[in-house]
Amino acid sequence: MKTRLFIAVAALMTAGFCASAQELNCRVEFNTQQLQNVGTSVFQTLQEAVSEYMNNTKFSEAQIASSEKIECQLVFTITDYTDGVAKGSIQVQSIRPVYNTAYTTTLLNFKDNKIDFSYSEGEPLQFSENTMESQLTALLNFYAYLILAMDFDSFSLRGGEVFWQRLATIVQQAQSSGEIGWKAFEDNKNRSAVLSAYTDPATRELRDLTYQYHRAGLDEMAQSPDKGRANITSALEILKKVYDVSSMSVGLSMTKDAKLDELVNVYSKAPQTEREKVYEILYPLFPTETTRLDKIKKGQTK
Repeated sequence: MKTRLFIAVAALMTAGFCASAQELNCRVEFNTQQLQNVGTSVFQTLQEAVSEYMNNTKFSEAQIASSEKIECQLVFTITDYTDGVAKGSIQVQSIRPVYNTAYTTTLLNFKDNKIDFSYSEGEPLQFSENTMESQLTALLNFYAYLILAMDFDSFSLRGGEVFWQRLATIVQQAQSSGEIGWKAFEDNKNRSAVLSAYTDPATRELRDLTYQYHRAGLDEMAQSPDKGRANITSALEILKKVYDVSSMSVGLSMTKDAKLDELVNVYSKAPQTEREKVYEILYPLFPTETTRLDKIKKGQTK
């Protein structure tokens, strides 16, 4: 983990990218149960190709030890495959170790409901830093860099800046293709909206929350549970600020999906006043999550 902290700082000083280090340990799945009268061999081949792409592509100059690769997974659900074009959704998840513990915490748990790409069996997937090779590789690059950006932000304050810049380039390139999922204002939960949530001036404090929650919060709790938890409580105040300026920000739902179950456990042994404060922060933001929020308020884990 110390190595990752050094890398996070070094990334801020990195001006460009080159193919020099694999960063991800990515598990890839394709669910094709909803398809009818379609052979599955093409998706078995595609699963192998995507897995090789995610795990063998060197997305940045960061030198990460094999034991410190970022654990993540992509789960594709394909609902239609016609004339070589696949449509469906993708669930993207990544985790991060917590300092001085055997515990891992979810950094990213996001479902993209509108993926659409062409693929022919045996087609090679080629990485390019400067051009959009295909809709599929643009999609894979976007989520690879999102995983990296979130991870590096969690170890160093805005430490993922170079990756957010790369994400902006990918979105810009993909928007010119006219494909779904990339256009600004097309959908408040698409890939353009994800980028905006973490980079627009009005809401980019979400990146500070990522650092405060993980580095100043969870990592601190191994030595001082009260201090670490207090830092998490302080970090959650950022959600209120984001809600006030952008109540439909996908960054809010991304935080909820990654963190709400964990928050139930974090505050299970907190003083009542602290639990009530967190409840008051979160309830206006997530009023449909009463079951889990009530557990926070009451200090319950089950």
